[in-house]
Amino acid sequence: MSARGAYDAARFHDAYDRVMAKWPARREAVTVPTPFGETHVNVAGPADAPPLVLLPGGGEATSASWYAQAADLAGTHRVYAVDLIGAPGRSAPAGDRPLRTVADLSGWLDALLDGLGVGAASFGGHSYGAWIALHHALHAPDRVRRLFLLDPTQCFAGFKAAYLLRAVPMLLRPTPRRVRAFLEWETGAAPLDPDWLALQEAAAGFPGRRPVTGPRPAPDARRGLDVPVLLLLAGNSRTHDPAEVAARARALLPRVETAVLPDVSHHALPHAAQPGLGRRLGDFLAGPGD
Repeated sequence: MSARGAYDAARFHDAYDRVMAKWPARREAVTVPTPFGETHVNVAGPADAPPLVLLPGGGEATSASWYAQAADLAGTHRVYAVDLIGAPGRSAPAGDRPLRTVADLSGWLDALLDGLGVGAASFGGHSYGAWIALHHALHAPDRVRRLFLLDPTQCFAGFKAAYLLRAVPMLLRPTPRRVRAFLEWETGAAPLDPDWLALQEAAAGFPGRRPVTGPRPAPDARRGLDVPVLLLLAGNSRTHDPAEVAARARALLPRVETAVLPDVSHHALPHAAQPGLGRRLGDFLAGPGD
């Protein structure tokens, strides 16, 4: 029993493995030591293909959530899908050096790339993972070739008040029932993959550390980012206003392409997007400079 509520590790790992079974059969799992702990990475795609690092959202999300796009992306890239340290998944934080700041997150990703033997890579992130990826691109633009952001939070606009009010009970004391109720509300009770939903529920109460948070990146820093960015927003997102996010991104990023994905909510991404998302991301990643 953790301070955040009941957590059954065996149930979680079983649910994790069921979702990972949806990944391409030819995949492997590696553990990369960093100063901040051991990072679990699910790897797929040809060893000599361009590298792509995928970062999941926050809360109960894990690297397994990329299963619907993994086959398409691994057809053209060496995919490295990462479990965030201190969040649900199979990464293990170091006891003496926790992640505390945005600089720590960038230092962790630098160490992860070094451990993987990757000099520069394309990055993709969803929600909180997109926030981390954008900060890292601003920190080390020479190590980020191209960047896609799926319904990013706290990158260009804040949360809706209604979303925060709904999220508070789950954040204060996450339980499987509260996780399910919140996801049903945010997704509009749309059909969800039962294995994915079971993994979100099993992650409730995961005994991790509080995630690193912080402000949006500075406007001048975003204006100076000379990296191609694809910003895809969830048309049914209850997290923020997609039109507002897109407008602010276009006003700040010099090399951004924006679009709205219809009929999908924030938390249903990336797995429940309409077919073709993986190919669209692959087309963007294969652009000049990749």
